[in-house]
Amino acid sequence: MNSQNSNNSAPRIDKWLWAARFYKTRGLARDMVMGGKVHYNQQRCKPSRNVEVGATISLWQGQQQIEVVVQQLSDKRGPAPQAQLLYQETEQSLKKREQYAMQRKLMAQSASPERRPDKKQRRQIIQFKQQ
Repeated sequence: MNSQNSNNSAPRIDKWLWAARFYKTRGLARDMVMGGKVHYNQQRCKPSRNVEVGATISLWQGQQQIEVVVQQLSDKRGPAPQAQLLYQETEQSLKKREQYAMQRKLMAQSASPERRPDKKQRRQIIQFKQQ
């Protein structure tokens, strides 16, 4: 008989990422693991890799890299407050996310031109770049 992930056995990493609400669907979590966007203890892994308490998982969400330590195991998706109990984000990861947020704010505040440069301005830009 096939043994299922019941009786508090270690869940697969794709199920755990889905249960911890890092990815919206389990298929998306599987694709990210197979694509090398998720590392388990600083090594690439397959979606069938079993998760253990105390393991370090680094993953990409959009353009941000997040590093978490597994605190609890679950293969069932629950409410967000319950999902946040499954992991703890590392201090380095929190600092990187804060720096990234600051950079995004600065980029949003930077001035952008009101219109495209005309022919004379384009020539000046090209001449400036060639110097």
